[in-house]
Amino acid sequence: MMMLIQWLMVAIAFFLIELAYFSLALRYNIVDRPNERSSHRRVTLRGGGVVFPISVLAYFLFFGWQYAWFVVGMLAISLISFADDVSHQPKRLRISIHLLAVLAMLYQVQLLAAPWWLVPVWLVVCIGTINAYNFMDGINGITVGYGAVVVASLWVANRWVPFVDESYLLCLAAANLVFGFFNFRKRARCFAGDVGSVGMAFALLFPVLMLVKETGEPLFLLLFAVYGVDAGLTIAHRLLKKENIFLPHRQHLFQYLANEFKWPHLRVTTLYMIVQALVSGLLLAGWRWLPATGWWLCMMAVLLVLVLLHLWAKAYILRTVGKK
Repeated sequence: MMMLIQWLMVAIAFFLIELAYFSLALRYNIVDRPNERSSHRRVTLRGGGVVFPISVLAYFLFFGWQYAWFVVGMLAISLISFADDVSHQPKRLRISIHLLAVLAMLYQVQLLAAPWWLVPVWLVVCIGTINAYNFMDGINGITVGYGAVVVASLWVANRWVPFVDESYLLCLAAANLVFGFFNFRKRARCFAGDVGSVGMAFALLFPVLMLVKETGEPLFLLLFAVYGVDAGLTIAHRLLKKENIFLPHRQHLFQYLANEFKWPHLRVTTLYMIVQALVSGLLLAGWRWLPATGWWLCMMAVLLVLVLLHLWAKAYILRTVGKK
C-alpha cells in the first residue's frame, strides 16, 4: 500500500511538471503547426514528452544516484532535442551530441569493452533505433502506447532475470502514464516533440541494452521489432525511389493507415501496440521455455512474418489509393 502511494505521488509530481511545461510552451509559442507532411490538422503544443527525460533525472536524484554516465547522455541528447523543438539546430551538432550520448550509454552498459569491431555495430544499432523511434512519432498515442508495451515487457523480463533497478522502470511508467493522459486521445493536447520521442527511445534503449548485456542475447532488440520493421522497410522503399531519406515524409505504414485509409489515430496506435505485445510475448516466452536454437528460429520466423505483413499491407494500400 505504501509503495502504491509513493508511486501515485511520483505520478502527481510529473503531472504538475507537465502542466507547468504547457504554460511555458504557450508563452514561448512552442507548437507544432500542421503542414503537408503532418498527420494532424490543428496547432498543438510540442515537447510534452519532456516528462520522459525529467523522469530519468528524478530517478537518478531520488533513487540512489545510479547509472550516472547514462544520465549524462540522456541530459545531453534531451537538451539538444528540446533546443531543436524550439528552434532548428544544425544537423552536425545534433549528430555529434547523439554520438557522444550513445557512447556514454554504451560505456555505462560496459559494451565499449566488447571486441573493437563490435563497437561501431553497437553505435549504428543504437543511433538507428533512436532515430527510428523518432521517425515513428507521427500520430496520437503511438509513442506513449508503444512505450507502455516496451516498459511492461522489460518489467516482466526483470522479474525473471534482474538486470535493471525496478524503480527506473516504474519512473518511466509513471511519466508514460502522465504523458498518455494528454496525448492518448482523439484530440491530443500535446505532442512528444523530439525531446519526447528521442528521450523515450534513449530511456528505453538503455534497459534493453542492459538486458542484452546480462543475458548475452542480442535478440532482445526485438522488443523494438514493429518499429524496426516499419522504419527499416520504409527507408529501403524510399531509397529504391531514389528519395532523400533525411527529408520529412508520410510513407510509414502507420501514416498510410491514418492518412490514406482514414483510420482513427488511436486505432492505428492500438494495432501497433497489440502486434508488438504479441511479438514481445513470444520473445519472452521463448526465452523462458524454449531451447536457445528453437527460440532463435521461432523469432526469426516471427520477424519474417512481420516483414511480409508490412510489405503486403503497404502494397495493398498503395494499390487502393493509386500511389507508387
